[in-house]
Amino acid sequence: MNSSIIQSRRGFLEFAATGALLAGSRAFGASAFGSGAAEPAINFPTAPRDRLAVASYPFRKDVDPRNGTVKLLDFPQMVVDRFQVKGIEPLDQHFPSTDAAYLESFRKVLASTGTHVVNIPVGQLHGSFYDTDDAKRNLAIATARHWVDVAVTLGSPGIRVHVRGVKGVQPDAPLASASLREVADYGRQKQIVVNLENDDPSSEDAFFLVEVIERAKNPWLRALPDFCNSMLLDKGADYNYRAVTAMFQHALTICHVKEIESDNGKLFRVNLEKTFSIAKQTGYKGYFSMEWDSDGDPYAGTEHLIAESLKALA
Repeated sequence: MNSSIIQSRRGFLEFAATGALLAGSRAFGASAFGSGAAEPAINFPTAPRDRLAVASYPFRKDVDPRNGTVKLLDFPQMVVDRFQVKGIEPLDQHFPSTDAAYLESFRKVLASTGTHVVNIPVGQLHGSFYDTDDAKRNLAIATARHWVDVAVTLGSPGIRVHVRGVKGVQPDAPLASASLREVADYGRQKQIVVNLENDDPSSEDAFFLVEVIERAKNPWLRALPDFCNSMLLDKGADYNYRAVTAMFQHALTICHVKEIESDNGKLFRVNLEKTFSIAKQTGYKGYFSMEWDSDGDPYAGTEHLIAESLKALA
């Protein structure tokens, strides 16, 4: 996702009372995954189609809870009917609520449609993990913990947290890793993996995220490789493939399949076959979530990505 899109996300779906949200989420009681194992142990499907998921982000105009035409509760059935895929990846901004009643309704929809959540991308953290302001940094940590609780309720194996930039401050790997270690420790307690994505070029360069993960030394903090996002740095395809390789070496649960990325009218394209081969060579066993992010029909684009993914995984 390009930086302009990320900026637009930040003004949407404000958390007016993070503490209240945390309390509401915990009303479901103890984690269904137990008190926390030392390392994640997830049994992923092996059939190609079962490894696929569809992200709600490409359909953001339709799934926008303020004025969209598709309710998030209807998204799972749409994915099954249109794409014959059972995995979904709902963006945090597409949740009209995270109170207990809404999440229980979501769980019932998942059960009735035979679908499951593979990951929840969280962008609205309202603070940065490397902000020198303790209050803002702690807000990011608290909000991430809230979404860990949401993931437990919906049966998602993980969440993705956005490492937000700070005006006038260079990305700080030691401070970010210390903050994210707290989130990952909470994830361990709840058996939820916390993922970092090479998304915003200014604050989420792949090699910076790898340094953060390696500094944290917590197996519950992992990478979410996006096939194409590192192309936005305009350093060439070789840089992108090296970045994706580094991310896959730290990935576990989720990656984003993307062939084309656009930024201010400029298109960047990757070789899907080559990128899938990187995933295979690194031993990646997790989910592949379709995230079409270019001009044109996102439904046709998603169908194209699914077809190419099935060929690559056959």
